[in-house]
Amino acid sequence: MQSEPKVFNKGSSQDSLQDVEVTIPKGPGQLHRQLKNRHIAMISIGGVIGTGLFVGTANSLAWGGPVGLLLGYIMMGTIVLSVMVSLGEMIAYLPIPGGHIKLAERFVDPAMSFAMGWNYWYNWTVVAPGDYLLLFILFPIHLTGPSPAELSAAAILIDYWHPSVSNAVFVMMCIIVVVTINMLGAGAYGETEFVFASIKVLTIIGLIILGIIIDLGGGPDHDRIGFRYWKNPGPFVQYKNIAGAKGRFLGWWAVLNNAAFSFIGTEIVAIAAGEAKNPRRNLPKAIRRVYIRVLLFYILGTTVIGLLVPSNNQQLVIESGTAASPFVIAIQKAGIKSLPSLINACLLSSAWSAASSDLYTSSRALYGLAISGNAPRIFAKTSKSGLPYVAVIFCALFTLLAFMAVSAGAGQVFQWFVNMTSVAGLMTWFGIAVTYIRFHKGLKAQGIDRKTLPYYTRVQPFAAWYACITTFIICLFSGWSVFLKGEWDTATFVTTYLPFIFFPILYVSSRLYYRIPPVKPHEMDFVSDIAQIEADEVDDPPPKNKLEAFWRWLM
Repeated sequence: MQSEPKVFNKGSSQDSLQDVEVTIPKGPGQLHRQLKNRHIAMISIGGVIGTGLFVGTANSLAWGGPVGLLLGYIMMGTIVLSVMVSLGEMIAYLPIPGGHIKLAERFVDPAMSFAMGWNYWYNWTVVAPGDYLLLFILFPIHLTGPSPAELSAAAILIDYWHPSVSNAVFVMMCIIVVVTINMLGAGAYGETEFVFASIKVLTIIGLIILGIIIDLGGGPDHDRIGFRYWKNPGPFVQYKNIAGAKGRFLGWWAVLNNAAFSFIGTEIVAIAAGEAKNPRRNLPKAIRRVYIRVLLFYILGTTVIGLLVPSNNQQLVIESGTAASPFVIAIQKAGIKSLPSLINACLLSSAWSAASSDLYTSSRALYGLAISGNAPRIFAKTSKSGLPYVAVIFCALFTLLAFMAVSAGAGQVFQWFVNMTSVAGLMTWFGIAVTYIRFHKGLKAQGIDRKTLPYYTRVQPFAAWYACITTFIICLFSGWSVFLKGEWDTATFVTTYLPFIFFPILYVSSRLYYRIPPVKPHEMDFVSDIAQIEADEVDDPPPKNKLEAFWRWLM
């Protein structure tokens, strides 16, 4: 017989979350905790590093200049950190399936959970074509017609070495690999993402080091670049040739949307929380290291990019359909001829990693919706090993969009995907911030000391409010460029504002349908699932030697 959950004494400030003693049986239809510490560490890293950093910075440099690029990524980095400390505090305490989607149901209302869940699922369904259209632009080896959507990037990359083989063969091969990985369960996904993310980390670190060497004159041409391009063509770009401070400000603002696209995925660790081992120890470690990753990979990376490539380089303009990674442009300018195939292979692994993460995240988001009653219950079915196989199979069907093609304008189509996924991702961050603000009010109303949480920071609730306000403002003005004289474009307007309008429509329609008011702070549930979470915690054996101790610290 299940014991009654303990209720906190709302009038006592001495109550803590350590007092909870509840027994909750683990029933069928649940995810299993198969993701180890190193998996969580690399999933959180892999969510940060992607084609947005490798290549998406091209447009940003062309729009904002080297300083505009750097300031734009610094601004977005502060928003990401604010979102992650908010999410980390909640998910480290309640590492439940569905992540922030399920947390919104507890601390806001079912309508917010409904809106966040479908927005998140939509985001990870749409983001895939954007990633791979970008790679199509980068590697138009001999394709003059079709540009496949999702997994076709891998086919195009392989086509670099084997142009005589049909791309459809490689597309199907990639689909089979990605679906197989996800059908083998969270453990298999964790292992492959560990490998893929490791390659991405080594690639970006190698490119940054190489970039610094080239900038200092260590390339074959021995040209010491220094801060040359900060002086000519200059630190900022006059966006659309708009003169003065207004043009420079608009150039910086244009960078923000692309910067958001680069950072989207940082929050994947929350979706993986329901399948993480020892989540109350491993998740805080992953959240804390977001600071280092943002500083190392993005701030240092964009600084190096701004040093190596002039903002007026024509290869930076992705809409032209012939863009290249700023790193590749710099390597070519320096006269290094031996790296294209190696970089191509690294980007191939990045494409596979993105495809695998897309399927994992979208399937878990759909599972989270199902267990909340916001999607058909069939998507909540799991195998004996804890795999939500119905959700995985359904989401895998969307990988067949890899056979879709566009006959022209791949660069412009890519920017549409960037607009849609950036705004949808920002709305996810907005929802996380709102959920945390409510979570914080609930803790305060029930007299629960935040210092008893597995993870907390002193910057709350200010960080959550900052993330909430800035994400809303950026979304509101994300499509401002179409309102400039002579710049109206219906497709750009629709793709930019569709997710922004879609989110409140989902929320309002759900509120009207369910007619359930927001959860009151003193009625918020901080107890359910705690016993099972604590029961799943397992003490790690002490490290056997210094090497193992270092590995644990690193991961």
